[in-house]
Amino acid sequence: MHTTEHHWITTPITADILRGALDLERTAHGLLPHRLPAWARAQCADGQLAMVEAQPSGVRLVFRTRATAVELDTLPTKRVYAGAPPRPDGVYDLLVDGRLTAQSTVTGGNTLAIDLATGAAESHPGPAGTLRFADLPDGAKDVEIWLPHNETTELVALRTDAPVEPVPDRGRRVWLHHGSSISHGSDAASPTGIWPALAASLGGVELINLGLGGSALLDPFTARTMRDTPADLISVKIGINVVNADLMRLRAFGPAVHGFLDTIREGHPTAPLLVVSAVLCPIHEDTPGPAAFDFSALSAGKLRFRATGDPAERAAGKLTLGVIRDELSRIVKQRAADDPHLHYLDGRDLYGEADAAELPLPDDIHPDAATHRRIGERFATLAFAADGPFADHGA
Repeated sequence: MHTTEHHWITTPITADILRGALDLERTAHGLLPHRLPAWARAQCADGQLAMVEAQPSGVRLVFRTRATAVELDTLPTKRVYAGAPPRPDGVYDLLVDGRLTAQSTVTGGNTLAIDLATGAAESHPGPAGTLRFADLPDGAKDVEIWLPHNETTELVALRTDAPVEPVPDRGRRVWLHHGSSISHGSDAASPTGIWPALAASLGGVELINLGLGGSALLDPFTARTMRDTPADLISVKIGINVVNADLMRLRAFGPAVHGFLDTIREGHPTAPLLVVSAVLCPIHEDTPGPAAFDFSALSAGKLRFRATGDPAERAAGKLTLGVIRDELSRIVKQRAADDPHLHYLDGRDLYGEADAAELPLPDDIHPDAATHRRIGERFATLAFAADGPFADHGA
């Protein structure tokens, strides 16, 4: 599968050179990184969650080496949506000493065909492929290979033309973040282009990204996962999935938020904890869910969403983004009286009405690459600033 002009050294892929994954599953082909541990996955039979937590958003191979060439064999699983435009191959980002140096893709792989009308899915096996980065600068350096944020990726083999070793701990703080498909990466162009990765780079922190497309639903197993994951900084972005899944009513929402935060605090009693409400999403600001695919747009080759609820249903406790922001603000204010390390950020400060006029959401829910950059830069400015909740007072 690989070329022969180099003397290749094969290095086992182990947890000490892999960051951002909370579990590694051994498969017939190699290793499958997971972003939820096995016990958490066993508590939910939802196919959407199973798919997205195995997509390695924020997961990267990190090692120190003098190698000038690197090869990585992977087995991707690519999604195909019936009637929708073809999805591009997942992108791998190569960083050398923290700088984006090259990008590439892996062709082939498994295919998961999904019918948007029925939700039915059918798997088709395919071959593994090889990612190759050559002409790396000579000398010792830190190398990072960020895996595609939106493409399930089994790791088969890592080869280099010089030995590799784990990167030593450089004392960077660990930021643990949970959110929806927007935090997962949605329509970002590459794995280091998702807004949490951009913000982490600007803030000088190590990211563990629990952005789970369609699955930021205040699940207790997610809260327990966050409780048990070592971290210095924690954020939870809440809103859009609760609305577009039409998951609960106002009576259940408040106690669920309290319970989620209580659980996190059991493991991280004094860590800065930032609650972030949804960015602006015009279709759900005042209209409840559920969200549905706009099949009239799909017939024209475009993927769009629409809100199917009735604004009048807010009186019966149905949730909108406006209702959720008010409730989150109230809850954080109440709890912060006894928890000085708890903070609130209105998501519209990351992407609001003026931004929507300039950079509208292409499918009415998810931001594009330019908007991911704006959200990441705004978050870094607000959270990591000297007076922000994630300020490094020890720096």
